Amino acid sequence: MNLYITTGTYEFLIKILNKYKDEQMLLMQNAQNSLIIHETMKKSVFGSPRTYEVINGKGNFPEEGYSVFYNIPISDEGKPVFEYHLQNSSQLIQTASGIRAFRFLKPKKGDTYIILTIWENEKDFSKWKLTDSYKTIINTPTVSGPLSSNTIFNGSPYESHYTIAKDEKK
Repeated sequence: MNLYITTGTYEFLIKILNKYKDEQMLLMQNAQNSLIIHETMKKSVFGSPRTYEVINGKGNFPEEGYSVFYNIPISDEGKPVFEYHLQNSSQLIQTASGIRAFRFLKPKKGDTYIILTIWENEKDFSKWKLTDSYKTIINTPTVSGPLSSNTIFNGSPYESHYTIAKDEKK
């Protein structure tokens, strides 16, 4: 499964949603920008998307809610360790109160993986952030062996928060 991300103005993205009504898409926005995620086995309908392989996930995209993207730059040496960590962490998020869906995303180009979580609301996400499950998933292990003095990160991980816009397909 592939997941594609494109950004643009809210008005432009609504036009994309309306044009591709039968596709699995979700419109999100925050104070800085708007984006659409498109999940499919096919090629993207977007002109120049960021492209990811879904390496693990569960749940359907809801019509409304709160989403968090954990953007995590990973070194080439650290990718197998990080992917193993994600595969073994999925149970920790599936049981979180208020979780609607999640996707662990591997970039087709570049080094930034994404842990995409979709919540019932911001309050549920905030409660989950205080749990040991959150700390286990987000506190990624370091690479062992000859690279043990280095972490697996290529840069600082960061979060992006969005509100899922109500489905405005007509």
